[in-house]
Amino acid sequence: MKKYYDRINNRLIFIKQLATPEYWDKQWETNNLLDIIKKGERERFVSATTRKFIKPNKERKILEGGCGNGQFVYSLQCRGYDAYGVDFAASTIAKIQNVMPELKIQIGDVRSLPYPDGNFDGYWSLGVIEHFFDGYVPIAKEMARVIKPGGFLFLTFPYMSPLRFLKVKMGFYSACEEKLGLSNFYQFALDWKKVNKNFKQFGFTMVYKRPFDGLKGFKDEAPMGVRKIFQILYDCKSVYCMVINYFLSIILSPFCGHTVLLVFRRDQQN
Repeated sequence: MKKYYDRINNRLIFIKQLATPEYWDKQWETNNLLDIIKKGERERFVSATTRKFIKPNKERKILEGGCGNGQFVYSLQCRGYDAYGVDFAASTIAKIQNVMPELKIQIGDVRSLPYPDGNFDGYWSLGVIEHFFDGYVPIAKEMARVIKPGGFLFLTFPYMSPLRFLKVKMGFYSACEEKLGLSNFYQFALDWKKVNKNFKQFGFTMVYKRPFDGLKGFKDEAPMGVRKIFQILYDCKSVYCMVINYFLSIILSPFCGHTVLLVFRRDQQN
């Protein structure tokens, strides 16, 4: 995957393949879909973060926009929330509806959600907004529309970590080329301060920030030789390796986290 620096918007552009619904259907294709969904029962990141801000209650509606295989919707459902999911990967959603029809998941576009105004107490967006070449403004508007005043938005995306900013200053990234466009665009790594400023315009106030995926952020930005060594560790599935990965990620996240979590509260006056 190639990366370029966009000086105007202070972000990285990742060149790989356009993230279409068909691309995600292929990425999520599996013969063990039910098992993958049920792994959500043991998931901790989404469920624990949600619980910090929204007390579990069957009347508390939580939406995941861009729900993929549905494991996080299932996780929230297992924790006592009224959980919903929407995704534009039609084949994946059809398969979920077949193996677990009780999940409230449907086909839809996060830029035009099939829900009424102020319908949700919370909204999870896990690595979605960075994949839209034309920007995330339509997504943010829909988030603001469907979240109740006083409700919460949980937003994650690849971001410009201190390590990435250091690499920018040292000239390690090629400048953005004019030929880069929709056909080969995969995602952005965004400036979290700019994201915060933009979402404030749509009636959101940031109340929490946490970088994570430190090991991935480090190995992806490391020189090739170091990257190969840490890639082996990152891919290793032994218990020993997983413990090392867990603690390394925590230690490295403040400086080189690949992803950031921002939690916003929907302003009451809006």
